[in-house]
Amino acid sequence: MGRCFCGAVEISIEAEPLGARLCWCRDCQRLASGSATVNVLFPPDAVHLQGPVSTIARVADSGNRVERGFCASCGSQIFSKTVNVAELPMRIRAGILDDPELVRPSAIIWAQSAPSWAILDPALPHHPGGPETQPMAR
Repeated sequence: MGRCFCGAVEISIEAEPLGARLCWCRDCQRLASGSATVNVLFPPDAVHLQGPVSTIARVADSGNRVERGFCASCGSQIFSKTVNVAELPMRIRAGILDDPELVRPSAIIWAQSAPSWAILDPALPHHPGGPETQPMAR
């Protein structure tokens, strides 16, 4: 269902997406070299990775401890997940999925952190901070 840039990490997912969103938190801006990350949400137990994944964990602006996974070979972003709230969806980076049309983002989170030049889709709800604790609808 997806792979990193070099193909060393493959991902399979045994569930339909719970939704998708754009994240403009400062961590995501740093990860995405100045843009937002585009994240597709899945139940964590439905996501299976194969290949060399490196992780880094840190406390996010939300106060949650977030683990992010990258291909150890090419550095492609693979996922992020909240460690201290295990039932929250796993956020898979849309760019690694084979089908980029799988689900359209339904919201923008951390919009208050976006730079003034950012283009924020006016058709999407803009949340100034993080999302609610419930998965976002499709």
